[in-house]
Amino acid sequence: MQRIVIIGGGAGGLELATQLGRKLGRKKKAEVVLIDANPTHLWKPLLHEVATGALDSGIDELNYRAHGKKHGFHFQIGRMSGLDRERKLIQLEAMFDDDGNVVLPQRTEPYDTLVLAIGSVTNDFGTEGAAENCIFLDSRDQAERFHKLLLNEFLRCSNREEPAPLEVAIVGAGATGVELSAELYNTAEVMASYGLRNVSPEQLKVRLIEAGERILPALPPRLSAAATKELEALGVEVLTSTMITEVTDKGFVTKSGETISATIRVWAAGVKAPEFMTTLGLETNRANQLIVNNSLQTEDDSIFALGDCCSVTDAATGKPVPPRAQAAHQQSSHLVKALAARHKGKPMPEFVYKDKGSLVSLSRYSTVGSLMGNLTRGSMMIEGRLARLVYVSLYRLHQVALHGYWHTLLLSLVGHINKVIRPRLKLH
Repeated sequence: MQRIVIIGGGAGGLELATQLGRKLGRKKKAEVVLIDANPTHLWKPLLHEVATGALDSGIDELNYRAHGKKHGFHFQIGRMSGLDRERKLIQLEAMFDDDGNVVLPQRTEPYDTLVLAIGSVTNDFGTEGAAENCIFLDSRDQAERFHKLLLNEFLRCSNREEPAPLEVAIVGAGATGVELSAELYNTAEVMASYGLRNVSPEQLKVRLIEAGERILPALPPRLSAAATKELEALGVEVLTSTMITEVTDKGFVTKSGETISATIRVWAAGVKAPEFMTTLGLETNRANQLIVNNSLQTEDDSIFALGDCCSVTDAATGKPVPPRAQAAHQQSSHLVKALAARHKGKPMPEFVYKDKGSLVSLSRYSTVGSLMGNLTRGSMMIEGRLARLVYVSLYRLHQVALHGYWHTLLLSLVGHINKVIRPRLKLH
């Protein structure tokens, strides 16, 4: 029986394992195995909400092992450390507990077909001091680290005799930076309502730093301007055309020599595939992404890749498909069909990317974005409640791919109930 191994349980990898498990695993047509370094899954676009406490990751996370049992695939916890292409073996690192004792030894796993869906990490472009002095909001651990730091700073503010601003600076005005900026003001407002002294949106000083000429470069200029206006109304200081050359424990140093002070420093300026990808003996680009063909296949015909860790050319534009959640979702759906066809010895279909547009949530204050597709005959700019509804639906579509419509409806209901019975923020 063919063994299909998927490395990485992000949005694309987990959806692929789920669909292949239902299609092949349950019917004993293939053994589907998902390997991830963590025991649970959390949708990456929600990390800014975990960071600010708007979302409790313990409630929204999904356990890989339990999900695999239900949907026909096997789960193994582990971190890939190497690849033996000749013998078709994946090398996994040893795992240790908090006391340094071995939980799982270094080991290998065989494969017939390998799919790499390892995702991306923050790209600091080699900026001096960034790795040591910034939070990179690219994992649950980092988001929870930010959350604890934020709560501690609010407590410090509440214990001061005289009010003083809490300075937060974020480098990178893409979706993550913009959404985090807005969510911070919602957090400050809620914390003030819970009785913390000297904590309010007025005491929060958020600076959003962007090297380009405007924020949200992926959106049309009108929507970028609208988002800028909304952020400035909240109190965010938007600094465009500002290049950062160094990061210290006091703040960010600009190209002009000015220091932007910040107690909490976040780097959200770009992404790249993990450095590890360059050690596999497969072709990669400058962002460490694996180069794949229009079937998402690497130069090794037994190895495929999807999501942020791969680079595939969009046939319509001639440019690389952007590293977005919607791209990973579409690539996952494509590989379900492609691997099923390959399993039967039939030609694999070609991947065609369909840009559905981009949406950015400004917490509960607003949502802006553009929709693209046949229904809009090009592109349509949307804001406000309609945009918020569409934004929320993106997460629901991810849940539908994993659980089906009925289960997703129940999860949505539970979410609404939690809003009533639980605190508005995670306070610990």
